[in-house]
Amino acid sequence: MADYITTYTEEHFYPTEPDPEKIKIEDIAHSLSMQCRGNGHVKSFFSVGQHCINCAKEAEARGYSPRTVLACLLHDASEAYMSDVPRPFKKELPSFIEWEDKLLDLIYKKWLGSMLTKEEAKLVKTVDDDMLYYDLKVLLNETMDRPEPKLCIELSYNVRPFKDVEREYLALFDRYKKAL
Repeated sequence: MADYITTYTEEHFYPTEPDPEKIKIEDIAHSLSMQCRGNGHVKSFFSVGQHCINCAKEAEARGYSPRTVLACLLHDASEAYMSDVPRPFKKELPSFIEWEDKLLDLIYKKWLGSMLTKEEAKLVKTVDDDMLYYDLKVLLNETMDRPEPKLCIELSYNVRPFKDVEREYLALFDRYKKAL
């Protein structure tokens, strides 16, 4: 059996030996638009791609740099190659976290020129956690044990066609990449 995955663009990608040349934004946008948040345990389909789009839009609305906005769009990009593992289980898998971090660092280096600074990583994590608060509230009717964060954008949890999410992801990627 092969040690690679075949991507949407028909690349043979080795997640444990990632080649930056084989990391394609088209693969990321396509895959994330088709993966459901919450491991599928939600009231209606809401993709990881939609979540990333919301994170980027929120970061932009907060006045963050184009680099941080692009990092928010890309923050789950490793899931296009490794899938997602829910947070409660992921924390028990230190090796998985190491592989995921290595791949995400490569993705950031490829399109941002370097890994995130500690401050940028903190901003991305804050936006991601704020979006998670609302994802849980709307998609699972659960609340987190923290104050409700104030957002600068209006969220929509409407089910959207995969291709529409993929196109929007790619358009935002192009816009933020050009702004760097």
